[in-house]
Amino acid sequence: MHLFPSSIAALLIGSVFALLPASVRSEPVSQPAADSIAPSRALVHMAGVDVSPGTLFRTDDFFKGANAAGKPLGATLSVHLKYAFRFGSDTRFGRNYPFTYQGVGVGYNTFFDRAEVGTPVALYVFQHSRIVALARRLSLDYEWNFGVSFGWKPFDEQRNPFNEVVGSKVNAYINLGLMLSWRFAPRWNLTAGVGLTHFSNGNTRYPNGGVNLIGGRVGVMRAFGPDANEERMTAARRSDPFRPYVSYDLILYGALRKKGFLQGEERAYLIPGSFAVAGLNFNPMYNFSRFFRAGLSLDAQYDESANLKDHIANDNQWADELKFHRPPFREQFAVGVSIRGEIVMPIFSINLGIGKNLIGRGDDTNSYYQVFALKADVARNVFLHIGYQLYKFRNPNNLMLGVGYRFNGR
Repeated sequence: MHLFPSSIAALLIGSVFALLPASVRSEPVSQPAADSIAPSRALVHMAGVDVSPGTLFRTDDFFKGANAAGKPLGATLSVHLKYAFRFGSDTRFGRNYPFTYQGVGVGYNTFFDRAEVGTPVALYVFQHSRIVALARRLSLDYEWNFGVSFGWKPFDEQRNPFNEVVGSKVNAYINLGLMLSWRFAPRWNLTAGVGLTHFSNGNTRYPNGGVNLIGGRVGVMRAFGPDANEERMTAARRSDPFRPYVSYDLILYGALRKKGFLQGEERAYLIPGSFAVAGLNFNPMYNFSRFFRAGLSLDAQYDESANLKDHIANDNQWADELKFHRPPFREQFAVGVSIRGEIVMPIFSINLGIGKNLIGRGDDTNSYYQVFALKADVARNVFLHIGYQLYKFRNPNNLMLGVGYRFNGR
């Protein structure tokens, strides 16, 4: 996977810390009486640990028992250490997102098959927030993790021939969890819930079957400092007024990808080399609230690998080494329109979209596509864009690594 996973991790983790000075330059609210509440800080620091036992989705024969041990793989276990921060009640983010915190984590993962799968270590950024309060000290929360994992044992024809799922030593790591959060003591929260995890390399290397699992989760988080007692600070929190408005995101992105295709019903052919992808999104968004915006996006993408299977140069199309004519530009360039929805939080936003190419020829471009993207603010109105595109609701397509600018951002 070369530099892509490491670059994603560096960009995301760097964006968390690079933004801190700008994020906390928010106008202060009037100070509460000294005898009624503890003094506030711009940041409240937190630390925690999670344990997550899980089970694999057996999406490949390798997991079902077609491996060196001859036994099905199922059980998984991960242990996570986390550092997080939330914004103090005297800051704009603290007033408007009082139950949101974000940070960095490291997780040790085992699939109980060190020889063929490995024991990957994940390095990631995460964000945790409340969905709804269920009682005075109990709430339903969500959390996402996004980063990279190192230490996989990839497919190798000689040394690891059965593992036709993992194609690279470094893979992306994505997790989404729902959990109950119980504030059982001042500064302490206990969480318990369930989460879905996905590992893959974004089609930058083959094979890329993806490793998917579902797991339980138990964790504890402690906050530090005078503004750490969430219950005592509640009285000081007053959200700023919000008026709906329209913003406009312009995004430029690129990536490299591998390309393979099926010949007939059985033969899978991997085209040698890597292929460039470049694209542009223009996305007007109506900001319904400070937590959610939605709109339409005009999406243009050039994929150097698109529709190559229709331009085989060999007289014998079943030859072991195929050559290809370059397809015409109109078969590798597509323009579509997608419906986008975006969850907005401090620093990070999660963007989801479903679209259809309106301009494009060939099976690879004249299709429906789906987008999942994470936006990480690095300056006022400037953000990093780390996304992934599927097509036809099932096939992995390409990464979308880029930068964006928000017009009329507030």
